[in-house]
Amino acid sequence: MSKICQITGKKAMSGNNVAHSNVRTKRKFNVNLFTKKFYWVEQDCWIRLSISAAGLRLINKIGLDAAIKNAADKGYLGA
Repeated sequence: MSKICQITGKKAMSGNNVAHSNVRTKRKFNVNLFTKKFYWVEQDCWIRLSISAAGLRLINKIGLDAAIKNAADKGYLGA
């Protein structure tokens, strides 16, 4: 399972750990990602999404149907 949000498209970024001596080593900034089941009223079914915390806030704000429609238009939602 890839670490990509299906609603917002967020994925892991790379960066550096910077020590006190200014030595830099590569690190990864992962997404706050979890799997959640939603009841999709328009389709009368349960769906399981891998979403970030920001994706969950977006669903709470604009609704599940609108969030899925936006994600499908942008290509974040898998087939």
